[in-house]
Amino acid sequence: MGRYTGPVVRLSRREGVNLFLKGSRRSDDKIAKRLEQAPGMHGARRGKLSDYGMQLREKQKLKRIYGLLERQFRVFFKRASRQQGVTGENLIQLLESRLDNVVYRLLFVQTRREARQMVNHGHILVNDKPVNIPSYIVKVGDKISPKKKDATIARIKARVESLDDYPLPDWLSLDKSTFEAKVLRSPSKADAQLPVEESLIVELFSK
Repeated sequence: MGRYTGPVVRLSRREGVNLFLKGSRRSDDKIAKRLEQAPGMHGARRGKLSDYGMQLREKQKLKRIYGLLERQFRVFFKRASRQQGVTGENLIQLLESRLDNVVYRLLFVQTRREARQMVNHGHILVNDKPVNIPSYIVKVGDKISPKKKDATIARIKARVESLDDYPLPDWLSLDKSTFEAKVLRSPSKADAQLPVEESLIVELFSK
């Protein structure tokens, strides 16, 4: 099965929360009103979910936020479960450390989908070397920067300036004169600020 390419607001409506897939970092009143209705011409009724249903919805939310397919998600979950610590928090840390997400967090782009495309097309360097794998996991001390092309720099400069009032995560630093960034520490669950109960995902995969 290929990656979803349909209307992204529909995915947020299905989950009942803004997954920030549309391109706006901020709360949008129009989207907020639409979230009250499930997808469909008249908005399907939201029935009471079973325990399994709630666990499944949390998994779907996390998958959709980061733009992952089921197989990719299971790979990350398995990796998180093998690490020391709390599996759910490990999972979020891994997903936040993906290169495409880091590009998104640095405000280079509006959406993670756009970030994934930018990485795929070879516009992002890690430690001055091109990396075109969106799922690449960055490490503490890594330097992230755009390719030194006028068009790429101009595009990123315009985007960063348009989001100048939006806070940069404190686990990342960014020099706005060169657009070179550095990973200061590993991201945490609190840094991600996701509308997801990751413990329910762990319960789902523990069955």
